[in-house]
Amino acid sequence: MLQINKTVANGKAVFALEGRLDTVTAPEMESAMQEVLPELTSLTLDFAGLEYISSAGLRVLLAAQKAMNVKGEMRVKNVSKAIMEIFEITGFSDVLTIE
Repeated sequence: MLQINKTVANGKAVFALEGRLDTVTAPEMESAMQEVLPELTSLTLDFAGLEYISSAGLRVLLAAQKAMNVKGEMRVKNVSKAIMEIFEITGFSDVLTIE
């Protein structure tokens, strides 16, 4: 289960995630992002409440990063040790801006 709390204003969005970003919930996240990506210049993903991310979740992050590379910035913050390990193993720590 994934809870997405999003705040969008003036071309900036913050997505605070709670739960698991996996095969079941990735389509929901992708849909929520596609609704706002066209109008954004800044995207922040707050992973303070994220417990797990699968390859399906990584795919959603990569698509968002590619979209934001063209028109702005994307940051990921409050990454847990377990998720940071996944980012490091997969090379996402080199692709994403992690705070």
